[in-house]
Amino acid sequence: MADLSINLAGIQSPNPFWLASAPPTNSGYQVQRAFEAGWGGAVWKTLGEPIINVTSRFAGLHFGGQRVFGFNNIELITDKPLEVNLKEMDETKKRFPKHTLIASLMVEHKQEAWHEIVKKVEAIGVDGLELNFGCPHGMAERGMGSAVGQHPDLIRQQVEWVKEVAQTPVIVKLTPNITDIRFTARAASLGGADAISMINTINSLIGVDLDRWLPIPHVDGKGAHGGYCGPAVKPIALNMVAECARDAQVGVPISGIGGISNWRDAVEFLLMGATGVQVCTAAMHHGFRIVEDMIDGLNNYLDQRGISSVMDIVGKAVPTYSDWGHLNLNYKVVARIHEETCINCNKCHIACEDTSHQCIDILKDEATGAERLVVREEDCVGCNLCSIVCPVEGTIEMVEIPSDLPPLSWNQRQAALAAKGTAET
Repeated sequence: MADLSINLAGIQSPNPFWLASAPPTNSGYQVQRAFEAGWGGAVWKTLGEPIINVTSRFAGLHFGGQRVFGFNNIELITDKPLEVNLKEMDETKKRFPKHTLIASLMVEHKQEAWHEIVKKVEAIGVDGLELNFGCPHGMAERGMGSAVGQHPDLIRQQVEWVKEVAQTPVIVKLTPNITDIRFTARAASLGGADAISMINTINSLIGVDLDRWLPIPHVDGKGAHGGYCGPAVKPIALNMVAECARDAQVGVPISGIGGISNWRDAVEFLLMGATGVQVCTAAMHHGFRIVEDMIDGLNNYLDQRGISSVMDIVGKAVPTYSDWGHLNLNYKVVARIHEETCINCNKCHIACEDTSHQCIDILKDEATGAERLVVREEDCVGCNLCSIVCPVEGTIEMVEIPSDLPPLSWNQRQAALAAKGTAET
């Protein structure tokens, strides 16, 4: 079996699967149960000045028969005194010395406050720190969380304060509620961060109660925006991880977070530059034992490819992730329908006829009256829509059409036109 252990900025972990700082890591009882189930690490629910939470706190988005496709919460950081958390963290680390225990921290914008809490949590032997600059609700209204995470200068300053006293690696957790996450990631790196983690939750309102005209969730007749997570946010998180992984000015390891529900999701994040992954919603939905399938799936994936260590796949897909201007304009694919598995639901024809390029014809056999779907390849633009809406996997195949033209990107085309114009003048 492959070696699943990872090294994230000097933090060793028996496998890449960590629980994210959230309700599942609120106590020693929970984290110890998670370690028993097989999780390699856990980021303790964010420590700071204890707060008072409200009820109700969570809401789920169900879509297409799938429960908890998206998840919203308005729960804040720990509601337990720091001393209680530190005692439970100490007990947990002593019982599971080989598992990774990270302290998530959030305090007010004061140098001495950061120094004080860092010294206290490191004294009990944590493996690293995660600075929470991402919480979009509640704490942000108090000048912390995403209120800091949306300002690169504040991120850099507070990371520098932490690095003045920190003896363990420092991970900076970034908010996605920003135009370009690379700028805050660069600020964290400039401040001395050893790694970054992303994404924290996205500003959201999960829905509205149509009978009572109230936001969901609501507290005594009022609601507030919350943090959105779950499978629905995975594409957003994966893009942000990839953007930071390919940015030379970021240049630090990444802990990937956002909609990771199974081993396949985890592998995608690893290939796109994450050294490890953090999971929350999936554990809340299915329980801690889902990690068993994640570990087995990752092991099988690596073994089938003859890969000896999970670290060997980190970032392997990053070089293939580029900007639109670098894509080959002369590359062409077309759709082909395999009649032997087509169920003639006509979804591909409807989608193409109504919303795409009208290149799928319904042909009728004069003798039998049977209908079949055929793609006019000369008019197909290879948009993939028909294969996406087809309910039978593999029935519509996107096939590459060889081209006699050399590869040509938009940037190359524009450069050639500019050079031609210069030569003519």
